[in-house]
Amino acid sequence: MDKDSKIEAKKAEIQKKLAECDDLKSDLQRTRADFENYRKNTDARVSASQKLGEKKAILSLLPIVDDIERAIAHLPEDLKGNSWAQNVVKMNKNLEKNLDKLGIKKINTKKNVVFNPELHEAVQFDDSADGKEEVIAEELRAGYQLNGEIIRPAMVKVTRK
Repeated sequence: MDKDSKIEAKKAEIQKKLAECDDLKSDLQRTRADFENYRKNTDARVSASQKLGEKKAILSLLPIVDDIERAIAHLPEDLKGNSWAQNVVKMNKNLEKNLDKLGIKKINTKKNVVFNPELHEAVQFDDSADGKEEVIAEELRAGYQLNGEIIRPAMVKVTRK
């Protein structure tokens, strides 16, 4: 083999190695992109699972909150000055503060607030009332939002105004 043919053979070998390097580089870039997509997808699934777990835990505690609020609302007059009853009221206020810190907000169900089917579940309707606008007459069960997402609609009695 002469000198020129050896040079040509080496050039061809170098070109082949460069092509292999380009292929490996492309494979590495694809693998990195696939891994990054996998990581993002995994992070999203973990976050969704955490939110679902948080929501389930909160939903399981809301009936207890309802019971405490009903007990306070129906506290007999002769017990209103009782220190034990007052501690239950304080406990409820502390519970409300902690729910607020967790991003849990009560849905507005004050009397005459406009009925919103996305926030309120009408379980009673006053057919005898006149008016064009449907408004809340009474809250039957509190509704809650978690970070702006409705986790339990408020049960309300609706009337017209």
